[in-house]
Amino acid sequence: MPRAASGLRIRWTYAISIVLLHAAAVLAAFPYFFSWTAVALCAAGLYIFGTLGINLGFHRLLTHRSFTCPRWLERFVALLGVCCLQEAPARWVAIHRKHHQHADEEPDPHSPLVTFLWGHVGWLIIENRDSDTFHLLQRYSRDLVTQPFYLRLEGRLRWFWIYVVHLLLFAAAGLAIGRIIHPDWPAAIRFAAGILVWGVVVRTVLVWHITWSVNSLSHLWGYRTFKNTGENSRNNWFVALISNGEGWHNNHHGDQRSAAHGHKWWELDITYLTIRALAAVGLAKDIMRHDRHAESEASASLKDSPAAPAPSPAPQTTP
Repeated sequence: MPRAASGLRIRWTYAISIVLLHAAAVLAAFPYFFSWTAVALCAAGLYIFGTLGINLGFHRLLTHRSFTCPRWLERFVALLGVCCLQEAPARWVAIHRKHHQHADEEPDPHSPLVTFLWGHVGWLIIENRDSDTFHLLQRYSRDLVTQPFYLRLEGRLRWFWIYVVHLLLFAAAGLAIGRIIHPDWPAAIRFAAGILVWGVVVRTVLVWHITWSVNSLSHLWGYRTFKNTGENSRNNWFVALISNGEGWHNNHHGDQRSAAHGHKWWELDITYLTIRALAAVGLAKDIMRHDRHAESEASASLKDSPAAPAPSPAPQTTP
């Protein structure tokens, strides 16, 4: 347990929010809220908000700078990530960079070597004096908080209100479409309710658990390609499948700047394929490729991650 969390004081806003959204997600089990349109929207949302927003945006672009893209696209995928209710980009990035610097050591914010439950969700609902301050952002995500766009998202819970606005937009769009395809208001309201439950609430909860599983399952079970990284990261095929590539976690810890987390031909990485697709239409460049020679040279020094993205050699761009 991180010493800074030793008081075991609960973050009530986090705890209540997590409980309420999980309770709301149970509504999906009732036939009233079911429609194939709503389920399809949930599936599409896992990719749009989870893969593009969290995996590609928060993680590979903002945290590790594994590729570059136009500023408008960077901010767009950052806002998609905000719609997953995982805090503002700068804090998410800071916590993840700290995790890499101290992976599975005492200062690690969410090591499952404490307990599985701690690594999965417990670290979110217990106050951590080191993570709950602006100093964390100044140290680990200074490159973001010096930009007005990201700094504004941190203040006055703007990231939370963006989530609320996107929820209301889903509800309004569902009601409008429901009124077009159904002749009466009760049927239209039922359609909109299903869109809201499946397209926002269930999707948000699923993206939460997918992200949390990378922190928990991928540090407990799986195989290791990089055996000398000095921590317990694993390549977990189940997590890789549900997260579109984030579960090749030992590969990622062994070669943090690489845009590709799947290094073998059979390690499917949908997020990396998306980056390649963006490159094909001119929206991504300077893509950091996996250096296969690093696998035989991996050492504990790979854990050392600075407060800001490390200076790197000239980027190796994909063909």
